[in-house]
Amino acid sequence: MIFVAVCDDEKGTCAELESILMELFSRMGLAYGIDVLYTGEELCNRMESGVHYDLVFLDIEFADNEMSGLDVGRLIRDTQNNDRVSIVFISWEMRYSMQLFEMRPLHFLIKPLEQKKIERVVNTHLRLAGLGAGELTYRIGHDLFKVPVRDIRYVESRDRKLVLHLQDGRKEEYYGALREVYQQQLQKHDFIYIHSAFVVNYEYITVLRYAEVTLLGGETLPVSQARRKEARQAYCSIMERRAP
Repeated sequence: MIFVAVCDDEKGTCAELESILMELFSRMGLAYGIDVLYTGEELCNRMESGVHYDLVFLDIEFADNEMSGLDVGRLIRDTQNNDRVSIVFISWEMRYSMQLFEMRPLHFLIKPLEQKKIERVVNTHLRLAGLGAGELTYRIGHDLFKVPVRDIRYVESRDRKLVLHLQDGRKEEYYGALREVYQQQLQKHDFIYIHSAFVVNYEYITVLRYAEVTLLGGETLPVSQARRKEARQAYCSIMERRAP
């Protein structure tokens, strides 16, 4: 689960950012909590009272008689000695960028905010925090098993069984339906349905050709004619979303 604070005195910015984050976390299947705050003092009071945030989106400019985002950042890092929370500063102006290094921010976003940049920031936080990687769960008899999706190169459907081809060369087998596993567990983690018998992890694809994909290590898998257009669209969409 991820806990996020959005702190900005512009209510429109808060509402927009909250909406983008809710949609993103829901799409990722990640449990979340979001607090929307309108002053730096309110954020500091929450954190001093013991509220823990994993990720904070913090405006720099507040009213003249209020704490600035820079003041809040210094309090979090120096007074509270909190280096765990990821701080993303937001502003209408670039001029603050050089002042932010001492607060060790995760990122600095310029308004108006762009959804694609927010998604990249969130993905960076999740990667650094070891969150959001996700797990594939499956059952064999009465036993429940879990495999980190990052360790799965691809899933193969064979004789009513699913075969998990893992990055360390191991294979795990269990009874299941490929389409169901893809739709319910793997699609949100950037797996691509390339064939009625194969779902592939985008992370391991080195080349996508018309009729086949090449994986890290040189292994190739076929792309069925029925899925070529959809597979290419999915691949391009993921690549564009992840672009720096």
